[in-house]
Amino acid sequence: QVQLVESGGGVVQPGGSLGLSCAASGNIFSINAMGWYRQAPGKQRELVATITSGGSTNYANSVKGRFTISGDNAKKLVYLQMNSLKPEDTAVYYCNMNTPSRPYWGQGTQVTVSS
Repeated sequence: QVQLVESGGGVVQPGGSLGLSCAASGNIFSINAMGWYRQAPGKQRELVATITSGGSTNYANSVKGRFTISGDNAKKLVYLQMNSLKPEDTAVYYCNMNTPSRPYWGQGTQVTVSS
């Protein structure tokens, strides 16, 4: 059974930083890409950032220059460093790992940016 577990969410003031981590356990033998998505109340889930097995990254325009994704395919780990956080970054953040057979999702971690 595959399980993705996120950690690192919390409450931070505008302009602050947070780092999210996601670790996968179980039978994942190959990962095409890993990523982070978020869902704010009343909104659809949206892409935040992705990283391919080759190391290519992609970011939502709203987070470019502020967020950095990194990962280790072999260890089944993915990270998201978030700097210069804004209130509009408040959401539940989900990690994602895409394998040749199917995508896997974590349960989500809450990030709240508020003064």
